[in-house]
Formats: sequence, C-alpha cells, structure tokens
Amino acid sequence: MAKYKNEIVGRAAEQERLRRALGSREPELVVVYGRRRVGKTYLVRSFFGSKIAFELTGAYDAPLSEQLANFGRALRSAPGSAHRDAGMPASWSEAFEQLKRHLAGLAAQREKRVVFIDELPWLASRKSGFLRAFEHFWNAWASSRPELLVVVCGSAASWMTRTLLHARGGLHNRVTEAIRLEPFRLAEARAYLESRRVKLSPYQVFELYLALGGVPHYLRQVQPGRSAAESINRLCFAPDAPLRDEFKLVYASLFEHPERHEAVVRALAKQRSGINRAALLDKSGLRSGGGASATLEELEASGFIARVSPHGRQVKDSLYRLTDEYSLFYLRWMERAASSGPNVWLTKRGSPSWRAWSGYAFESVCLKHITELKRAIGIEAVETTEASWFRAGDDEPGAQIDLVIDRKDGCINLCEMKFSETEYAIDKSYARELATKVSAFAAATRTRKALFLTMVTVSGLRENAHKHDLVQSTVDATSFLR
Repeated sequence: MAKYKNEIVGRAAEQERLRRALGSREPELVVVYGRRRVGKTYLVRSFFGSKIAFELTGAYDAPLSEQLANFGRALRSAPGSAHRDAGMPASWSEAFEQLKRHLAGLAAQREKRVVFIDELPWLASRKSGFLRAFEHFWNAWASSRPELLVVVCGSAASWMTRTLLHARGGLHNRVTEAIRLEPFRLAEARAYLESRRVKLSPYQVFELYLALGGVPHYLRQVQPGRSAAESINRLCFAPDAPLRDEFKLVYASLFEHPERHEAVVRALAKQRSGINRAALLDKSGLRSGGGASATLEELEASGFIARVSPHGRQVKDSLYRLTDEYSLFYLRWMERAASSGPNVWLTKRGSPSWRAWSGYAFESVCLKHITELKRAIGIEAVETTEASWFRAGDDEPGAQIDLVIDRKDGCINLCEMKFSETEYAIDKSYARELATKVSAFAAATRTRKALFLTMVTVSGLRENAHKHDLVQSTVDATSFLR
C-alpha cells in the first residue's frame, strides 16, 4: 500500500504568509498559534522541511532540568551540528549561547535557516528564565541575522497573544508575522478527508463536521469505507474510543485553571440562543472581575466560544455562544453515554434529542461560514453586517432569527437554518412561526429595507405552497464544501 505524501491540504493563506517570511531579506520572527490538535506543528514541519536547522518542542508540565536536557539532545541531533558531545546546558541563557554557536557555524547559505520552537508556553514556565533568555537571543543576536527565520508555536492562544503579540517588555513589536491557525473550514475538511481516501456524501461530511468540527487530528482518525455514523461511533463511543478523554485533555493542556473554562463551556452548552455575560457568570459559578474576564478572553482567543452582537443592539448587549463542535457533542452525548458499543450512536440518530442537537450544531457551523453563505446567496460583493435577532417575550410572544444579514444595497436576508437528511418541508405550524418572525422583525426594527426570508438546508427545500408564499431565497449548504 502506498504511503500518504507529507503534503499540506488547504491552509493556502497561511502558506503564502510563511512563503513571504521565507523569501524575506530581513530576519523574521513568526508566531503560529491555535488550539490543540489544529495542525500547527504539521504545517511548520511540512512547509519548511529540510530548511529547519534546529527544532525544540516543549514538554507539558516538565521540570526545567528535563526541558534543558531535551534542548541538549535536540542540539546534538540538529543537521550539521558540531555539538555532538555537548552536555546539558545549565540554564536557558547558556542554551541559547549554544544555539547561536550552532547557527553561526553552519555553512553560508542564501536561503533562510529556520529555528522552530514548538509549544513555547510549556518551555516558558514561571522562574524558568526562558523568556528572558529568548528575548536576549532575539534582540542581541538573531534580529541582526537576515538569514534567520525563527518560528515559535503554542496552543495556549491567549498566552501567545499576551506574551508575544502584545508584549510590553523585550519582545514588544518584535514579531514580524502572526498566524492564528483555525480548524479546517468545511471545504478544507472535505479535501483533507479525500486526501486520506475517505469518500463521503456531502450530507455525511456535514454530519461528521457537526460532531468533530474541523480539527485535523480528529478527522485524521476517520477510516476509509466507514459511514459518518460508524466513524462517530468508533471515535467517541467504542470501549477504546480515541476521543473519549479528549475533552479533559484539551482544556487541561491549554489553561492554568481549566475548571473555570469547563464551567463556562458547560453553561453555554445548555443555551441554544447564547446568553449575556451576567447570566453566563451566574450559570457557570464565576465571580465578576478580572479572573472571569480572563477566562472568557482565553476561551474566545482559543476559538471555543464567540461573542455575537444582536441586531440593533449595542456591544454591551453581546451574547456568548459555544462554537466548538466537539465540546458541544461531548457534553450533549458522550459524557452522558450510559453504554458503549458498535451501535450506540446509530440508535440515537433521528431521535428528538438528535434533531435538537443537530439543528443547533448546524446553525453554529453556518454562522462560521458567512463568506460561503453570502457567496451562495450571490451577495459576496455586497457590504454587509451579520447578527442574530431576538425579541423577548414580555408583552408579546418571543421571536428569534438565527442570522440577519443586513445589506448596504437596501435589503436584509433573514436566514433560517434547517438540518435534514432529506428535503426539508415547511409545514403549516412552522409556516406560521416563520411569518410571525418576519412580521415581528419588521415591526421591532421599523426597517424600510426589503426583507428576504432565506432558508439554508443541506438536502433542499420541498416544493409546497408554504415555500412559495414565504421564502424568497434558498441556500444549498453543500456549496460550502466547494
């Protein structure tokens, strides 16, 4: 059987930025950050390949002596190293002096020499002295070497942002390129699966994405010849399911006090429409203040949650939503699974609980693909703002619209998302609900813009009188896969 090529799927914009740094005539300090398992290490190694002159990876929760020992081994095994007999450095200052001698001793090259330091936050623990030594290495030596490209990676996005991108000390304004690596979008996820000979229908790609999201490490474990449901069952519910303990591992590896972050995520998993800051802190048991603010900022920076501003309201009225597909799936299904086996997930598909979860997850995925949604509507060139909308049910019945696309051309798309394996049919009850939403929005906003009710589905919208009476445009979400 032929081996898979070590090729990069997708990541076109990120590759272009790395390519510019590689071709630069100036020294470059590149920061690549993003959540655990998103493919940062793979991207850097695959893109630079043999151009990496030195690579060091931090070890999680390891003492200083172990980190320095790992450095010594990495230096001795580096390409062209003249330090085969070098002992373990006594400090990070000494370690970077050794690295300088190694780099200076390499034969003159026109191309950049790449230094790759992975999982930097694990190296820069308190009292380790790593950051001070790294700052000195860059400011006193590396920043004057036009042939040098230093790439640092880290999964703790908020730490990377605070310590490197917004540094106030010796690294202030030193970063020349910052790349936040996001999970695959739908089109990238499909291309990645196909590169591994996993052939699924558009609907099944969606089903897989709703449960696992676009995290490459999760998708990598999907096997050819299995349906999406079979793969979800094997990865999440089998006795030896590889993603069974991933929820705890993700938050523990990223955050210093993961119990706070888990509490926020658990609270949001129960709120389909999102909730404001005060309600979120109350439901998660966090006290208002700096600690709570830091927790929310860290989760947002890492891509687990997002703030959305309801249409027509101020920023202070923003709502928080859970946006990480795997976390929602774990809390809704895996944590409460009473059994494991070959058919656990297959028995749940199509149940009322499954329909509720898939509807929310599909809506969340569509909100992440606004660019693709606008393209499908045919308004990608139109300037727009996007928001949700709701009316509290005090004096009148409550109403909510999943997505409002407010256009500069005098129109507004009111988008409703429905996930269904077959054509979705608007029945009499839902038709009344849709009509109420549109009239409530028009009355509450007093807009003079044309209102277009837009239905977003995976398998189409069934032809009937309700469709023709209410719906102005339909979107085939499978176009997001292209």
